[in-house]
Amino acid sequence: MIDWNVAVQAGSRLVRPGPQVSHDEAREVVAELRELSRLAHGHVRDFTGMASEVDPAPATIVDRPGWIRANVDGFRVVLEPLMEQMSERRGPGPLGGAGNVVVQAVGSRVTGMQVGAILAYMASRVLGQYELFLPPDPSGNAPTGRLTLVAPNIVHVEQELGVDARDFRLWVCLHEETHRAQFTGVPWLREYVQDQMTKFLLASDLDPGVMLDRIRDAAEAVADAVRGGDSNLIDAIQSPEQREILDRLTAVMTLVEGHGDYVMDAVGPEVVPSVQQIRSRFQGRRDGGSKLDKTIRRLLGIDLKMKQYAEGSRFVRRVVTEAGMAGFNQVWQSPETLPTHAEIKEPALWMDRVVGPRAIDVAPPEASEA
Repeated sequence: MIDWNVAVQAGSRLVRPGPQVSHDEAREVVAELRELSRLAHGHVRDFTGMASEVDPAPATIVDRPGWIRANVDGFRVVLEPLMEQMSERRGPGPLGGAGNVVVQAVGSRVTGMQVGAILAYMASRVLGQYELFLPPDPSGNAPTGRLTLVAPNIVHVEQELGVDARDFRLWVCLHEETHRAQFTGVPWLREYVQDQMTKFLLASDLDPGVMLDRIRDAAEAVADAVRGGDSNLIDAIQSPEQREILDRLTAVMTLVEGHGDYVMDAVGPEVVPSVQQIRSRFQGRRDGGSKLDKTIRRLLGIDLKMKQYAEGSRFVRRVVTEAGMAGFNQVWQSPETLPTHAEIKEPALWMDRVVGPRAIDVAPPEASEA
């Protein structure tokens, strides 16, 4: 269904080049990002109280084509087994025999080019990520995950914003190391996310008539996004069952992204002295862009992801303020303690359900008597 080699080739060919730096400067950036990721790991572990890895592997630093290759590897790990199941459910194509093989080969190349084009666009925007799904290592074991930082994008943004380079790099590392803490410190979280993704993909309706309706909906979504509407392709191609599953996935991803955003800002000015300036300028950059860029962001659901950052961060801030960090960390006890979408919008609902009777954190006695 997808020619992954074509996806890598197309993405690497289409991706824009990064900022021009010398080989010495590039080596310095890579070395500092690795150092700052280790530093950020300690800050995140101390601040959140999460039982993450004590001595994790250093961050993997990549360029834009490297990010594309890494994500294609991750897609293959997740999607290929599912595609085999979906093909078995769908049965042989209407052409049968050699004709069907030709159609599938052509279709897989077209789809590979489409995937490559999307990855080329994303590869110039992503600063870092915690990769959950990796190919097996030489011994055949599946790695638990990998922290990846995209050096050219980090350098590009810090130059564009005119902020302190070291502060910005550490700020980015704090966010990504928070994701590492979430997925290594909460044993069931990775499996839960993968299970929801699997259910979402297997819930695809393979009936030709329904698929035609999905294509029409997708075309209407493109037209609406071009006009400035809020439509996106993800909503357009879902089945009713998928919408229910996606609601759960969106809730958990809103939580983990919002938690990352909260931690990167809340660790404190003593760690990132210019954090307020960075946040202000970075938010302005998120909200900007050309009309074409905004249209693509809406279509791919990137603007929705930005809203998730804000909603999730507000949820975490409210719960930590009223129930303390220990109260908030009850969110990681099991899938049942995760907030629903409605609870993220109204944190009191989650606190009433999970934390129970609570009181706003009080100051130490000597402070309250003053």
